[in-house]
Amino acid sequence: MDNWIADGLIQYLMLVALQTFHEFGHAWTAMKCGDDTARLQGRVSLNPIVHIDPIGTVVMPLLMLFLPHQIGQFLIGGAKPVPVNPMNFRYPNRDDILVTLAGPGMNLLLAIVILGIARIVALFASGDVIVLLGQMAHLSLILCFFNLLLPIPPLDGSRILRVIIGMSYEQYSRLAQFGYIPVIILWQFPPVQQLVLGTTDIVFNLIAYWSGFR
Repeated sequence: MDNWIADGLIQYLMLVALQTFHEFGHAWTAMKCGDDTARLQGRVSLNPIVHIDPIGTVVMPLLMLFLPHQIGQFLIGGAKPVPVNPMNFRYPNRDDILVTLAGPGMNLLLAIVILGIARIVALFASGDVIVLLGQMAHLSLILCFFNLLLPIPPLDGSRILRVIIGMSYEQYSRLAQFGYIPVIILWQFPPVQQLVLGTTDIVFNLIAYWSGFR
């Protein structure tokens, strides 16, 4: 039982760290593109506290980890979205896409770095540390593709779709106000889970192979 609790807490801390980098990526890129909204609210930071949403970052993930799988699988967590004012962007559509991609891109970069570190560690040791690093890299990729492949507001993929179809910011904001309810519903369909998790596994295996793992 103690090991089960410890494993759950380790996964939770990994999730919080990865979400922090994800939101930092959005905030930093928005600042570089001319929008200071996130910076003025202290969101261009790797301090996880500034990105925590009490429900999405604390309650929901802990329930996912510690409730029985049959119940926990129906829940989804998330960090507090980074505030963005697209009116401040120098090139609104281009910059909106760049800011959107920065979050998943950060998770992809982290997965590459983490597996690179795991490969270096593997030269000198083996065991639990490498397994934990592998789990963290895999979780980072899940966050990347979960946000990117599901075009449902407020996930990142929906912001890219907004630009592609020419939806106004106002209309998008009205859709996004419903939060994660449509996302939770969509996530219950096995093909959706297979899309995200299957893509995650393919990319994870490619990065692991390039990192020297066989």
